[in-house]
Amino acid sequence: MDFRHLVSSSDALSKVTADALLLIVQGPLVDGLLEAPLAALIEDAISCGDFELKPGRTLYVHRPAAMKVARLLVVSAAAGGHKAFKTAVATGLGQLKSSGARHIAVAMADPAVLTSLHAQALATAAADAVYLYRRTKPSAPAAPTATRFTLICAKGHSRDIAAGLQRGAAIAAGVTLARDLANCPGNVCTPTFLGEQAKRMVKSHGLKVEVLDRKAIEKLGMGAFLAVAQGSSEPLRFIVARYEGAPKSQAPVVLVGKGITFDTGGISIKPSAEMDEMKFDMGGAASVLGTLCAVAEIKPKLNVIGIIPACDNMPSGNAVKPGDVVTSLSGQTIEILNTDAEGRLILCDALTYAERFKPAVVVDIATLTGACVIALGHHRSGLFTSDDALATELLNAGDAALDPCWRMPLDDEYGEGLKSNFADMGNVGPRAGGSITAAMFLRRFTGKYRWAHLDIAGTAWKSGAAKGGTGRPVALLTHFVLSQVK
Repeated sequence: MDFRHLVSSSDALSKVTADALLLIVQGPLVDGLLEAPLAALIEDAISCGDFELKPGRTLYVHRPAAMKVARLLVVSAAAGGHKAFKTAVATGLGQLKSSGARHIAVAMADPAVLTSLHAQALATAAADAVYLYRRTKPSAPAAPTATRFTLICAKGHSRDIAAGLQRGAAIAAGVTLARDLANCPGNVCTPTFLGEQAKRMVKSHGLKVEVLDRKAIEKLGMGAFLAVAQGSSEPLRFIVARYEGAPKSQAPVVLVGKGITFDTGGISIKPSAEMDEMKFDMGGAASVLGTLCAVAEIKPKLNVIGIIPACDNMPSGNAVKPGDVVTSLSGQTIEILNTDAEGRLILCDALTYAERFKPAVVVDIATLTGACVIALGHHRSGLFTSDDALATELLNAGDAALDPCWRMPLDDEYGEGLKSNFADMGNVGPRAGGSITAAMFLRRFTGKYRWAHLDIAGTAWKSGAAKGGTGRPVALLTHFVLSQVK
């Protein structure tokens, strides 16, 4: 997609050349802000009951008089910042994507309120509007015709708007990559496939990528990771991808993504209903690759390392059993009480592996617990950290990116549920507070660096008619990584 900006004013929209003009109106029209014919058109529609200044209401005019555009769509938005703007843009693009418009200009009734975050919101909304999954669906409908978007901005705002569009386009590319990977079925998106996709980013994005096989993983001593993978005929992979934008002496930001490419639950097998959605259990891995894609396009001056332990969780004669005890890379032993609590087992070895990079900060991302869905639903990801400053940074990144999270507690008392008579810890605690005890388990492997955990079980994909990966939290992670540039 092609994102551009044009310096103009709301009283010169009649001169805009495009296939369609999407005009966002927030609140009552201010006299003199819009050209008289355009303002009169909107006021007349309001007086006739064809349009209301309420969020989500739209007014479509084909070949409006005295304007160069063939299509005019006015969308009423709630007063406020870039969130309301993105909602209105998404509404407008959803209506226009079935039209023949290839080039869509977007304007605010008052362009002076636009910021770089508005520009970013346009890019990400546009990418979402035109996204189609095609890898295993040759019968997918033709792609929407809109490929070029121009944001009308006020004089003096050009640099900020250009930067916002660039950042938004990079995030959109990362989100699209993450969605495509998550949407692939489990017989396509295997651990080997994930490793191959990461290796392709060596040429496409200039990353350095290493993919470890079973022999190398066994040599390292990742007993928890190996235990999860032992029931599957698919080879496991341990992926390390590096973006190097600063001297090697600078401590990196490390992102660790859960890469369970299909999760049956193992011997503690899941119910069959909606088990097909367990192909999305590698959403954390997809978000790490998507974030590296976005970061590599923006090219900030810092180092980022993505770590992805990838395997299937399957039941078989070789599968790990409830009650088995394994030794993690850290040397701590774990009693596997429930084989469906496998994500934390592959993550704990990856978190220990991250120590070798002497990281500035480590964030792990995982579709970890159904309990987090119960707690937070599908709007906010769960955020767990004992570091108040780090929590603030991630919360702010989520708000700016419109990819929000919510901080959950990590009181020491929650860790009591992980006690085991036969190992240093069990891999599950009591049902109550399940997302918290899962995070407490991970915390036991992160004592040597700043750490946060994002549980994206409720946000990484959608069910029902809109079933598919969301690409979250690529936007949040990208904003967070950029905030670490010193």
